[in-house]
Amino acid sequence: MHNDPESQSAAAPAAGAAPLRVAVIGFGARAAIAGNVALARPGARVVAVVEPHEAGRDRARRTYPDAVLHTELDALIREGGIDAAIVTSPDHTHEAIAVKLLKAGIASYLEKPLAITLEGADRVLTAAAESGTLLYVGHNFRHSGVVRAMREIIERGEIGEVKAVWVRHFVGNGGDYYYKDWHADRSKTGSLLLQKASHDIDAVHYLASGYTRRVVAMGELMVYGGVTDRRTRHGETMPDWFSYDNWPPGRQTGLNPVVDVEDLSMMLMTLDNGVMASYQQCHFTPDYWRNYTVIGTEGRLENVGDTAGGSIKVWNRRREWQVAGDLEYPIDGAASGHEDADLLTMTEFFDALVDGAPTVVSPRAAREAVAAAYLAAESLRNGSRAIDVPALPAHVARHFPQTPAPVTTPATDSIHTAQSTLGRTS
Repeated sequence: MHNDPESQSAAAPAAGAAPLRVAVIGFGARAAIAGNVALARPGARVVAVVEPHEAGRDRARRTYPDAVLHTELDALIREGGIDAAIVTSPDHTHEAIAVKLLKAGIASYLEKPLAITLEGADRVLTAAAESGTLLYVGHNFRHSGVVRAMREIIERGEIGEVKAVWVRHFVGNGGDYYYKDWHADRSKTGSLLLQKASHDIDAVHYLASGYTRRVVAMGELMVYGGVTDRRTRHGETMPDWFSYDNWPPGRQTGLNPVVDVEDLSMMLMTLDNGVMASYQQCHFTPDYWRNYTVIGTEGRLENVGDTAGGSIKVWNRRREWQVAGDLEYPIDGAASGHEDADLLTMTEFFDALVDGAPTVVSPRAAREAVAAAYLAAESLRNGSRAIDVPALPAHVARHFPQTPAPVTTPATDSIHTAQSTLGRTS
C-alpha cells in the first residue's frame, strides 16, 4: 500500500568472522554515538580513532584508552585492519572522508548530512556504487519513537492516502547548539536547513513515501547576526557551554566569530508522488520540539511532544474543533534526546554489514534529503525562486535496490536496557 522510497542491503560476510574492528573518525560531541558499538553488535569494539586536534585526541584517550590514535585518515587506511568506520567529523569533511573510506573498502557509518552540497552527496553515492562498499547514513530520526509511530498509523490506513505533511520545528536550543561553533558558518554547514532539517526532510519523505522534486524557500538571519559577543572555542564542544540559563537569545554570549546561517527558515516541497509538504525552522524559540501534521484522504494525525511522554492524535471523523483525537497513541523511546534512536540506527548498520539485513535508512534517501535542503537554501538566498531537484545519476541509483524494509525495527530487551546507560548527545 505505502512503499518505502528506498532501502538497501549488504552481502553478509562469512559465518564465524572475527569480531568487528571499528574506527571513529572525528572525536567531537557527536562521537558519543560510538558508545553504542558494543551494545549494537556484541564483539564489535572501537580499536582506532582519527582526530586532528589534540583536545579531541585527549577525549579519545580517556574514552578508548586502548585505541590507536591517528592524526589523519590516510594513516588509518595505510595501517589497515579496520572493518568499519563511524564518521562523526564536522559536516564539511564528510564528503572527502567518506569517499576515501569507501574506495578503501571500509564499511562506513556516516553521520548525517551525507555532504553539504548536492554535488558532494552524489560523489559519495557514486563512490559507494563503484566500490561496492557498504555506506550507511545516520538518519536516526527514522528510528525515533515518534516517526515510527506515525509511519505505523499511516501504514494501517487510519488517515487514508497521505496528501500533505506540515512540519514546525521549534529549535529552542539553537543558540547553544548551532551558533557557538562551526555550525554557524555556512562554509562548513551549507545551511541549517541542511544540517538540522535534513532529519525532518528525510522523515517527510519516509511518511509520504516519495521524494522532493521541487522546492521554494525563504529565510533570514534575524536574531543571532545581531549578537556581537564572539570568540573562538578551541578544544571545546557543545556540552562545555550549553545551559538553559543562556536566555533570551539576543543576550547570548560567545558566539562563533562567523555567523552567517539563517536562524529562521521556511520551505515548501512538491514530491514525486504529488504530496505537498512544508517545513519551518526557528532557532530562537523558548521550547525545543518538532510538530508534525500529516493529512490524508480520510483523516489527519498530529504529534504533541516528540519524545516519550508525548502522544500522537488521530482525527478521522468530521466535527468542529476538538483537542482530543478520535484515537491517541503514546510515544515511546527516550524521554529526552535521541539515544534510543542512535542505538537502533547503529544496530541496523551492523545488521546490514554482518547479516546482510535490509535497512530502513538508506544512502539514496539521505541524498534526497540533502538535495531538497541544499536547493531550498539556494532558493531562499536567491529571491525565493522555485528550483527543481535533479535525479540521481541512473547508474548510481541502480546500485541501491528498492526492496521494502520493515516499518519498525524490533526493539530487544537488551536495547531497552542499554538506553539508560548512554549519555545524551545532540
